[in-house]
Amino acid sequence: MNSLFLFDMKKIVLLLLFLGMGSLFAQQITPKNAFLEKWENSKFYLSSIAKLMPEADFDYKPTQAQMSFREQLIHIKGNMDWLGNSYFGSPKKEKLDSTTDKATIIAELEASFNHVSEAVRAMPDEELESITPFFAGKKSRYQLLNLLQDHVTHHRGQLIVYLNLKGQKPPRYIGW
Repeated sequence: MNSLFLFDMKKIVLLLLFLGMGSLFAQQITPKNAFLEKWENSKFYLSSIAKLMPEADFDYKPTQAQMSFREQLIHIKGNMDWLGNSYFGSPKKEKLDSTTDKATIIAELEASFNHVSEAVRAMPDEELESITPFFAGKKSRYQLLNLLQDHVTHHRGQLIVYLNLKGQKPPRYIGW
């Protein structure tokens, strides 16, 4: 009888542990947390790409109609700053220009990623779900988070092509 009681207690403890872990896991998977995890990986991936391009090639552009590697990075940062400030309350940052060196661009780019993360982390979920005016029509802030990530991805893809054209092997993809 005693061993049967211990067996049942073990099952109960395991069941409670399993339920507790499931609850913890469910609490971590929210749209906000999913975005923040992907955003952090996006920051690391873009920063890795920027670090691979030699500074001497930062003004490289495949054609005259395209932005240079440097201009692409500055453009990505500017978009993050604009959307982050306008829709999520992240602080305004100084604009970079074509004379900004590689190390400063990378540091400022990472800072802009961090400012967006901090602003999103601080924003209540209800505000992220709320609809706000946007030049392309009314959007939820969650839609604007998707736009932020999509914009980074679009230009990051171009930067990968630039790396390949300059003989640099891009880093392994880490987009999740």
